[in-house]
Amino acid sequence: MAKLYFNYSSMNAGKSTNLLQAEFNYRERGMATMLWTAALDSRGGDRAIESRIGLYAEANRFDPDTDMWIRVSAAHAVQPLSCVMVDEAQFLTKAQVWQLARIADEAGIPVLCYGLRTDFRGELFEGAAALLGIADSLVELKAVCHCGRKATMNLRVDESGAAVQAGAQTEIGGNDRYVALCRKHFSEAMR
Repeated sequence: MAKLYFNYSSMNAGKSTNLLQAEFNYRERGMATMLWTAALDSRGGDRAIESRIGLYAEANRFDPDTDMWIRVSAAHAVQPLSCVMVDEAQFLTKAQVWQLARIADEAGIPVLCYGLRTDFRGELFEGAAALLGIADSLVELKAVCHCGRKATMNLRVDESGAAVQAGAQTEIGGNDRYVALCRKHFSEAMR
């Protein structure tokens, strides 16, 4: 039976690296996969999914209007898929998460989702909340705070490195805009 998986963490825990390694393992065995990432992050060009250690792959891009069930079913009809993998899964809508669950349940295709659990204020993203609620398997990937504790929070910083406390939930950026911290150091920075 295929399952819906949610691999989550703060930033810099290796989510994209894990996804790309899993995809490589399927491809190495001659199995077809379908990769997805959020359309709102267009920084990568043909490197739609790119890890900090330099691995990358092209991927389909989803936005809030993408019907994952229709798109994956159409691709599966042309070439049977062994796995669907979604990076930046926090940006999925609740409806899209249910579409991915349908892919696992009705099409029998495992779906591996990778994403952040919370935003820079400690609030759940819509896609993460839905995945935490219905995924068959939840796996927390570990990132490390500067103190050595497990980093579970994503601190947004400005150009001078000061904590940002307000703004849109989504702002694309990397290490220049976000720092992974444990809850204690996140709370201290937000005070």
